[in-house]
Amino acid sequence: DHVYMEKTSDLNEYVLNETGRIFYGTEDQIAERSWNYGQFDAGVLEACLYILDRRGMPHSARGDPIMVSRVVSAMVNSLDDNGVLVGNWTGDYTQGTNPSAWAGSVDILRSYHGAGAPVRYGQCWVFAGVMTTVLRCLGLPTRTVTNYNSAHDTDVSLTTDIYFDENMRPLERLNTDSVWNFHVWNDCWMKRPDLPDGYDGWQVVDATPQETSSG
Repeated sequence: DHVYMEKTSDLNEYVLNETGRIFYGTEDQIAERSWNYGQFDAGVLEACLYILDRRGMPHSARGDPIMVSRVVSAMVNSLDDNGVLVGNWTGDYTQGTNPSAWAGSVDILRSYHGAGAPVRYGQCWVFAGVMTTVLRCLGLPTRTVTNYNSAHDTDVSLTTDIYFDENMRPLERLNTDSVWNFHVWNDCWMKRPDLPDGYDGWQVVDATPQETSSG
């Protein structure tokens, strides 16, 4: 099928492995945290199927890893569709759990399934950890990926821009681009019959909620 992996070692790592490490920090000071994916724990499969049901995904489309990965990446965050996790980068987590306090996906998914309401709060590594759990549970080979010095382009220019006026004062209303110290997303392994030859293999999927650019 479209997610078949020939090597047993790959299957063991990217589908069956229930624990892993997620890297964070800066390129000069790389840190790591252990994460319990727990994709075979009680209640997790039910939560994963609930996510697909909540999005209204037709059963006939659930054999397509392209569609499944896109639906899951949309539903792991709460933006637009009351998905699994609410993103919060403000530093104020009094209405929920500090993203740094999570050590795994199981409690998050059980809570979402039980209450039917988004869980507070997540940041990029939490979204990626939950994404790994859901896709591995559904049989899609998945891994977490960390990138350092991650450019945040807000105006579709594909460059990081700083604007000044004629007196060389920064135009703050235009200076919304930035460079994050790190960002975490996922790779999901699948064949791509919808694309030209050469595009099979690891595909990027990012469950961290996105900001719109230029509308």
